[in-house]
Amino acid sequence: MKTQTLGSSDLQVSRVAYGCMPLGGSWDTSPLTPQIQKDAIRAIRAALDEGINFFDHADIYCRGKSEEVFSAMWQESPGLRSKIILQSKAGIRFGGEPDPRDVTRYDFSYAHILRTVEGSLSRLKTDYLDVLLLHRPDALVEPEEVAKAFDDLHRSGKVRWFGVSNETAPQMELLKRYLHQPIVANQVEFNVMHTHLLDEGVNFNQYVNRMARNVGTIEYCRMHNITLQSWGSLVNGRVTGRKSDNPSQAHTTTASLVAELAKIKGVEGEAIIVAWILRHPAKIQAIIGTTRPERIKAACQGDRVELTREEWYRLYTVGRGENLP
Repeated sequence: MKTQTLGSSDLQVSRVAYGCMPLGGSWDTSPLTPQIQKDAIRAIRAALDEGINFFDHADIYCRGKSEEVFSAMWQESPGLRSKIILQSKAGIRFGGEPDPRDVTRYDFSYAHILRTVEGSLSRLKTDYLDVLLLHRPDALVEPEEVAKAFDDLHRSGKVRWFGVSNETAPQMELLKRYLHQPIVANQVEFNVMHTHLLDEGVNFNQYVNRMARNVGTIEYCRMHNITLQSWGSLVNGRVTGRKSDNPSQAHTTTASLVAELAKIKGVEGEAIIVAWILRHPAKIQAIIGTTRPERIKAACQGDRVELTREEWYRLYTVGRGENLP
């Protein structure tokens, strides 16, 4: 597995990262079962065997159970913690908590960020996170509070590096005005069927219905040495074999092209859609979130697949569902 530097940090990360969201099994409050624990360990081992050293968490994933079950790896592989990179996120609060009338909301307050990190450290059974991301933009963000939280977490050694998720260039610029640490990553949805990061630049000055206003986020991250991380990289399996009750024409056409290119390259379909992400010169880190070892292995093949400019644009065009302007 090839590696790259994460933004302006000192971290050398695998180009394909493992997304730990499904490890906890369910999103309710039911306890972890032996089978869930067994499946989680098997998936983590498969990722490690493929050379993945970067594991992406969030405090909310399966209501904390994904972080909890991950910590069993310390007993399975003593000494593993110092060899891998752990990232988690803070900022999303579930509806109904603590008051039944509460709605789902975002919270970048000083108290919530610190409370979230303490919870993640406890569940992960570790003293520090390598990276902490702010999960989704908080409309009520007070950048000074975020800066104070980051300063205290960095000073205490509980978090080494910081980043954001699902944020635009202006949102990052606002935070940077107050932060004393660099933003090293921005995790966004990006895959062959979700191309909004690219569409803004391609569709500029055109009369189209699909204009996505990212205000130059991909260019901003490239200019400021912020690594983009793609969540949803595998499109939920919808173009690599998972059946859908009502597939769109774009999904059907994309799946056909993915299968064609996979046959030509001698790999599985997952490798093609991961290679499509990695082919972009922004050096986007692809996050995969399957618990099936065979799909983990197939996706990691994408690190070794080279797509031509023509192949990349064919996939981009069918994924968009329409020709370029």
